[in-house]
Amino acid sequence: MTLLLGLDFGTGGVRAGLYDLHSHKLVQVAEAPYATEYPQLGWAEQSPQEWWSALGSACRTLMAQAGHPHVAAVCVAATASTVVAARSNGEPLRPALLWMDCRATEASAHTAHVTHPMMNVGGDAVEWLIPKAMWLAHNEPQVYAQADRICEAVDWINYQLTGRWVASQLNASCKWNYDTLNQRFPVELYEELGVPELAEKLPREVIPVGGRIGQLSANAASHLGLSRDTLVAQGGIDAHMAMLSAGTTGAGELLFIGGTSVVQLMHTPQRMDVPGIWGPYPGALLDGQWLMEGGQVSAGSILNWLAQKIFGLNDAEHQQMIKKAALLQPGSTGLLVLDYWMGNRTPYRSPDMRGAILGLSLNHDRHDLYRASVEAIALGSANIFHTWSSQGIEITRVVAAGGFQKNPLWLQATIDATGVPFEMVAHDNLTLIGTAAAAACALGEFSHLQQAADNFTTRGTLIEPDAEAHEQYVELLGRYRAATDSVAPISCKPALARLRGVRPAA
Repeated sequence: MTLLLGLDFGTGGVRAGLYDLHSHKLVQVAEAPYATEYPQLGWAEQSPQEWWSALGSACRTLMAQAGHPHVAAVCVAATASTVVAARSNGEPLRPALLWMDCRATEASAHTAHVTHPMMNVGGDAVEWLIPKAMWLAHNEPQVYAQADRICEAVDWINYQLTGRWVASQLNASCKWNYDTLNQRFPVELYEELGVPELAEKLPREVIPVGGRIGQLSANAASHLGLSRDTLVAQGGIDAHMAMLSAGTTGAGELLFIGGTSVVQLMHTPQRMDVPGIWGPYPGALLDGQWLMEGGQVSAGSILNWLAQKIFGLNDAEHQQMIKKAALLQPGSTGLLVLDYWMGNRTPYRSPDMRGAILGLSLNHDRHDLYRASVEAIALGSANIFHTWSSQGIEITRVVAAGGFQKNPLWLQATIDATGVPFEMVAHDNLTLIGTAAAAACALGEFSHLQQAADNFTTRGTLIEPDAEAHEQYVELLGRYRAATDSVAPISCKPALARLRGVRPAA
């Protein structure tokens, strides 16, 4: 029996999963939490040492539950653009800037005025590594100067596992503007953005997903409860790694992850530039494929905000809210909500946009507000699908997973709004299985990553859209897009700050 260990560092904690290569099953999963701190409005930080501590706890628990079997290989996935500033020995100089941290808004805006070929491929968002590195350089110059390494969570964890500083080609391509076609960092771009030292601070060796990093160090083996001959395979971005187990690697196939935020990922065999969509990234995950990314910053987080913070509901009461709101028909509330609580990732690519509730009257109740908010999130997803289809990209297959399957109203609203059947995977372990596929590739079980993905594909249950509801959502989408055009100039963060007589934060 060949066992593979997948590690998934999410926003709230780490999951460790043992995968049996021959039975193609996850045999055991354990997890451990870590905290997020919010020192200022719009800031979000985590402790890398807590990641490492949580990893040790989860892995030792997992190995004890499984009877301490031999693990052939391990692979790491983590949230993208969670940025660590560290010394060469791995010691963090400050808490990590979490992916959702938006303090680098001004730096991100500066990148929009830079002309460079790699900006045309990748662009930059406030979440990405480069604006965060720019923020560190300008606002914490001592930390930036002392940092031998500016890297992402996956790079820091891999260093702890092996003692080697290496970069994932997936992260480097999607978040660092790395040129995969010419296998080079855009040094001149970093110079133009005012961080010329960044090229030397990034991990210089770039390894593709499924490549070999090395064996576990003695300290890591002891910390995880594994043997030193365990191979460490290169992983990458959590949602993107899930494509390997979702089977969404062909043209027209899309992976949809619905949770706190929404991520939509697809490949095309040739370059297709779609305004408002991140990418296309050449060879980021698979050789010969161009990867594109859409997504929403706020999704399930909006519904939790409404249920918990505004309505004061517990989990059981939230479920009752969902059931009652599901009795309402699409658009029947007369409300139109814009889902930009924390900005828009795609297709407007604006961190400054903010949410809005239009059409309020005194006869509206909490069920109306909840229903309209669910519709807004679904329309945000449909708007991204519309952006792709407007450029001639047909979405023929959707595989979906994530927390939104626990909210049947949100799930069905998304399917109805997009008008495309969703193949729903019953569990949320696609990332763990994707890391297992990469680990198997590194072991030499498959000749290339696509072959591994073909063998690790997970099937789900097909859920069809309601044709009548879809027609209603088509009309709502037109209103949603028109309202965005009208309201965004007023509701964006700088405009609201000026209305309050307060200067926007840097």
